[in-house]
Amino acid sequence: MNFIIKHENKTRIRVHLSVNSLSCREADILMFSIMDIPGVESVKVYERTFDAAIVYSCDREDIIEALKRFSFEKADVPENLLENSGRALNAEYQEKLVNRIIFHYGKKYLIPAPIRHLHTLYKACKYVWLGLKCLFGKRKLEVPVLDAAAIGVSIIRNDFPTASSVMFLLDIGELLEEWTHKKSVDDLARTMALNVGNVWIKTEDNEVLLPVSDVKEGDTVIVRQGSVIPFDGSVSEGEAMINQAALTGESLPVRRTEGASVYAGTIVDEGEICIKVKNISGGSRYERIVRMIEDSEKLKSEVEGKALHLADSLVPYTFLATALTWAVTRNVTKAVSVLMVDYSCALKLAMPVSVLSAIREAGTHHITVKGGKFLEAVAEAKTIVFDKTGTLTKAKPTVKSVVPFIDYPEDELLRLAACLEEHFPHSMAKAVVDAARIRGLEHEEKHSKVEYIVAHGIASAIENKRVIIGSYHFVFEDENCKVPEGKEDAFDSLSPEYSHLYMAIDGTLAAVILIEDPLRPEAGDVVKELREAGFERIVMMTGDSERTAKSIAERVGVDKYFSEVLPEDKAAFIDSEKAAGRRVVMVGDGINDSPALSAADVGIAISEGAEIAREVADITIGADNLHEIIVLKNLSQKLMKRMNSNYRVIVGFNTGLIALGIAGLIQPTTSALLHNTSTIAIGVKSMTNLLE
Repeated sequence: MNFIIKHENKTRIRVHLSVNSLSCREADILMFSIMDIPGVESVKVYERTFDAAIVYSCDREDIIEALKRFSFEKADVPENLLENSGRALNAEYQEKLVNRIIFHYGKKYLIPAPIRHLHTLYKACKYVWLGLKCLFGKRKLEVPVLDAAAIGVSIIRNDFPTASSVMFLLDIGELLEEWTHKKSVDDLARTMALNVGNVWIKTEDNEVLLPVSDVKEGDTVIVRQGSVIPFDGSVSEGEAMINQAALTGESLPVRRTEGASVYAGTIVDEGEICIKVKNISGGSRYERIVRMIEDSEKLKSEVEGKALHLADSLVPYTFLATALTWAVTRNVTKAVSVLMVDYSCALKLAMPVSVLSAIREAGTHHITVKGGKFLEAVAEAKTIVFDKTGTLTKAKPTVKSVVPFIDYPEDELLRLAACLEEHFPHSMAKAVVDAARIRGLEHEEKHSKVEYIVAHGIASAIENKRVIIGSYHFVFEDENCKVPEGKEDAFDSLSPEYSHLYMAIDGTLAAVILIEDPLRPEAGDVVKELREAGFERIVMMTGDSERTAKSIAERVGVDKYFSEVLPEDKAAFIDSEKAAGRRVVMVGDGINDSPALSAADVGIAISEGAEIAREVADITIGADNLHEIIVLKNLSQKLMKRMNSNYRVIVGFNTGLIALGIAGLIQPTTSALLHNTSTIAIGVKSMTNLLE
């Protein structure tokens, strides 16, 4: 591709493309392609000016060479990213906004007055009809009635400029709210889209692990307990209880057997099924997410809901003030000045826009928030509970060593462990599979059906021998396995520095895999900052041993810790905190964290954790740095401050306008102009970033 460099410094370069046109789709293809270059931190492509601004930390020549090689025809960008990027939506609403502003101010000079008045009458019909429908259909005095009255009275008084200005400003306010709402819902739905990398495909002879991009319609995908269903399809084999809350809001899992339909993004709570793939595009899931968000109260915080309710409840008082002003002064102008001002327009615009803009801003910090009420809950939360593995510790544990307890080569034991563990999405399991891959150990499917026991381990059979791998509790207490005779000293001397994964064959301990799961370097600082940000109780809960848990807890500085806990123990603790009147945040990344994530007021999942954790959670943060939780807390608190500030400004300013109108110091036209201009100004201010 040909281009010229317009401006650059050490970390940023702006280029101008040598093209005759650039569609929204082409701009997205270019943006996503540049983002794939290692070292590129952010990209903005401007389709109107044919420019691209790139912020990078890599070698400048890497950027230049990649741009030279780039071709729209050869670029490989997932179709769902292009379909749902939001660029076309932004362009559409920018054009609408500019056209309406130009038309409103240009018609005064280009269109004769009689025609302008007819146009004003035509537009007024919409608002008058909505007001009448609200008044006589719903039998309520709400905002549409007030808008209709203000416009209608202006027209009756032959004040067409005021009526036109009121409708113009209402129209601009509606357009800004609609634009922000659609963009935020679009962004939210896109970030809720699936992030499944590989799936198990059933063939005639075996099971094959393939990237999702290689799956075709008609393939048979195996989905086991605790995993997310990656495609729409029908059950061809097996039976399972499916959690569909992410799409339908249903709180209880539903039973699905052979022939039943299942949908991408739902979760297998219990059982195992084979699915014949019907839809690989993901579009139907995306559309269902959008529909669910728009039809639910997910986006509304409690503060926002109260403000919207207050907006409608104040309308009767505005009419009462108008009537009293006329009764006392017998001055129609003063009465109309009151009618031109209300609190509801600004409240109904500023509050939703504040919440939706905060959700959008969170996305720029790699934080996905599934609704405004969760930001409010984070702002008010006093207790935060952390899982240990993959949360306070790094998301990428590694195998330090394999300690054999039977007469098997170490590599063979690791091969066997990897053969079982590769079926399940957990950071510990991934560590075992990666260790086998690094050693060049191939592991064919020689075992029978794999059974996964949540928070305990895995069980299967090889050559009619029962093989299990998992926690101490699972292997020695649930399964009653024994340490081989004469190996007791070796078992007791296992290093407490590492997490232990136990594997047994036919009731005898075969190996202990020592897994190094280093503490995140920022964990201690984050705990300290969370305490400063307002959290009163910081708790760590883990299924690890008492020795490991105590060591981590002391290093991190949590207020309290629990070791060797089960999923139900985490959820029970959260329920007890909520019963004590405290709002609770739960942070986790594994399958065994999902009950606690659901039980908490806000469940926060690590983005590289298990799919079920991300689906169940209310908020997802990037895996790179726990400081994003601090960003989330600050963002939430500033959102609440902004909403409360908006409320005070709206009530104070509009009360002042009413007082000035009653005093006869301003005319109805001026009241309407100041009221609607302030409404848009507050709305625009509410769209700005909360964090500097």
